[in-house]
Amino acid sequence: MSRERAAQLEYSEFQAAMLDEEKRRRKAAKIIAVLGHFLGRDAADPGDVLSGLTVADVGCSAGFIADELAGAGASRTFGVDIDVPGLRKAAERFGERVEFLCADGSALPFPDGSVDVLVFNHIYEHVVDPDAVIRDMRRVLSDDGVLYLGLGNRLGVIEPHYKLPFLSYLPPAAADRYVRASGRADHYYERFRTRRGLRRMLAEFHIWDYTLPVLASPERFAGGELFPGGVGRAAKATLERTPRPALAALLPVVPTYLWVATKTPKRPLGAPLPQPPEPVRTP
Repeated sequence: MSRERAAQLEYSEFQAAMLDEEKRRRKAAKIIAVLGHFLGRDAADPGDVLSGLTVADVGCSAGFIADELAGAGASRTFGVDIDVPGLRKAAERFGERVEFLCADGSALPFPDGSVDVLVFNHIYEHVVDPDAVIRDMRRVLSDDGVLYLGLGNRLGVIEPHYKLPFLSYLPPAAADRYVRASGRADHYYERFRTRRGLRRMLAEFHIWDYTLPVLASPERFAGGELFPGGVGRAAKATLERTPRPALAALLPVVPTYLWVATKTPKRPLGAPLPQPPEPVRTP
């Protein structure tokens, strides 16, 4: 029987990827590029993309992404996490321009409608109650605000944390046995959802899917961290040749979705793209 889940305190202490500064900053560049396109600021100076906006990175850990958000011109930047060691490291390095707060994502320390941009990047699978976190992010997001989401897919073939095929497909007890047999962990904590489950989780939002645009235009969206080097160029060429209906048919099994969500109906304001973002759902 799978053990009961509890909050992953001190996550950066046992997940080295959270302290990989170069990789985290590449992720931040992609996030900022997507936000810039959606907001119609894709032609702006990189230091002005988030100018005049209040921004919060929920699940910030050691603060590298929050620091990049501040560097993109945010008027006020917050990093929120329950990872105390990570927050301590973050505050020591970036505390002069980012406000780091120890708080649970389901009880964010912000007034209603007070945040213009929220970032929730590859966090939901680690959260005990992601639906509660989504509800509270909707509460604090302004009516004109934007929520960036990096969302792992349960049907991605290779599980991203342990690099084991089909691990996330399994029920918890079987996944525990599999990851234990591999010698990579004593149990499998993460809980991914399918595309359909993610749509349900975000049922109160209007959502635009940037997954294919980022893959098709990696240089434009600083998306090389998804498919580095020659793999990225090959992916781009394949995506450009593949008919849109065929690409859409593959979406249920892509490993990661990149979505932008809003409380009220909005459209991306950036320049036209070879593979334009498409709506995922409208409440």
